[in-house]
Amino acid sequence: MTKRFLSFLLILTLLFALFCGTALAADEGERSADVVILFTSDVHCGIDQGFGYAGLAEIRDYLAAQGNDVILVDDGDNIQGEPIGTMTKGEALLDLMNKMGYSIAIPGNHEFDYGMDQFLSLTKQAKFDYISCNFNREGELVFQPYVIRELGGAKIAFVGVTTPKTLTSSTPKYFQDENGEFVYGFFQDESGEGVYNAVQSAVDAARAEGVDYVVAMGHLGNEEECHPWTYGDVIANTSGIDVFLDGHSHDTDQIKMKNKNGEDVLRSACGTKLACIGYCRIAVDGTITTGLYTWNNSDPAPALLGLANKMSANVAKASGALEKKLKEVVASSQVLLTVNDPEAVDDNGRPIRMVRRAETNLGDLCADAYLSQSGADVAFVNGGGVRANIKAGKITLGDILSVHPFGNAMCVIEVKGQQILDALEWGSRAVPGETGGFLQVAGLSYEIHSYIESGCKTDENGMFAGVEGERRVQNVLIGGEPIDPEATYTLASHDYMLLNSGDGYSMFAGAPVLQDRVKLDNQVLIDYITEDLGGVIGEEYEDLTGQGRIVIVEQAP
Repeated sequence: MTKRFLSFLLILTLLFALFCGTALAADEGERSADVVILFTSDVHCGIDQGFGYAGLAEIRDYLAAQGNDVILVDDGDNIQGEPIGTMTKGEALLDLMNKMGYSIAIPGNHEFDYGMDQFLSLTKQAKFDYISCNFNREGELVFQPYVIRELGGAKIAFVGVTTPKTLTSSTPKYFQDENGEFVYGFFQDESGEGVYNAVQSAVDAARAEGVDYVVAMGHLGNEEECHPWTYGDVIANTSGIDVFLDGHSHDTDQIKMKNKNGEDVLRSACGTKLACIGYCRIAVDGTITTGLYTWNNSDPAPALLGLANKMSANVAKASGALEKKLKEVVASSQVLLTVNDPEAVDDNGRPIRMVRRAETNLGDLCADAYLSQSGADVAFVNGGGVRANIKAGKITLGDILSVHPFGNAMCVIEVKGQQILDALEWGSRAVPGETGGFLQVAGLSYEIHSYIESGCKTDENGMFAGVEGERRVQNVLIGGEPIDPEATYTLASHDYMLLNSGDGYSMFAGAPVLQDRVKLDNQVLIDYITEDLGGVIGEEYEDLTGQGRIVIVEQAP
């Protein structure tokens, strides 16, 4: 063994010793070995982060070498979250899951981000089983609700369940037919009974087949907005589940709670990006334990420990293929799209950035992409999130990724007109100077009377705290009509601004979320250019200063 590998085993041994897992006692049966269920969740393409797949392979092989019967499962949101997912529409991740040796997986909400047809195509390529007891098309289950594995002399049923929040946290149209009617669903209802009944039916059917244990694989989470479909809701309203392996909320909580019959159920979650690997151990004596292997170092295990195995080679190959993919031509432009002033240069002769203080044609394009892909009334893109020009001619995937490199995700919220007015005022506060929060817009036009001193106020953290005095943003039109401060509008942008108050946009805090992180910003732009524009950016974006959506009035009338 190499010194690095020995170091890795030492770390694992310490993790075993230091972590105090949650345990239940079950009836002892005819058992030949301990069963260890290794589970991942919310990998989000983090194949070389945390433990990475190379580290996961080492853990699995080490446990197997100790005489355990080991199975690997995934609780959803694996194939989306990084460029390698976007650029390959999940195919590179599915291939790595096959090579990793997964046995079972469930769909998370982001498995659908490349469209229903693509996801279903990927499931046919999978060498493992996708299961879900509640994902259905017009009432008929798309996958088997559960599968049974014989492990260590025990029969174990795995039951899958996916959050109904998927309908808004992925792209709603992917679940609709050509008439805009929802044909796919998750047995959602306001009471939660549809999901509870689906889970109970699957558990009961598995128990009727004589299984020894039932393991629920959920993508439900613990977020308040997910009620009545959180893991706690499901456990409290069902019986017969021994262990609930959960994902979606990126937490690492290890919980013991009562089911509807007052029996203890273990719930375990393992965070995101392979920073933790979850385990459930079913010992020969029937004791069930759950816990985590945790990697707390800022450097990923494969790089720090120099792990070299089949999965490290597979990950390296996939990453190399991505570099080639980024050079692929996906569209073309008849015009230059810019973040810069069309004429002005600084003292060193370099272009002066304009996208953070005025309208540009690239800003228009990016905002149009959000508007078209979301179906909202209005779309905002912060100038600080538009990072590079798109030259006239051929456009590669790498070019588009350079425009939106941060991996923010599209959201749609419901707002009042006054919130939009406050946001425009906040974004315009520095004009003629720059701010990364300057708003490029679609579905809307406005004037900035820059001769009026900004009346925006901030709190102690630099967040928007209101406007005093005369406003510099005037003559705001939505769809060609004057904005109504009391009216309700739908607004599209990304999670950084709408959900996390990025750039200080606190006026959106707590707004109802209609679409929650449905796709990455670079994918929004890719899809708009390739689908809505037919792969060609045309003359409508020819003017480098944009289409007149933002007018800066420098002097009083």
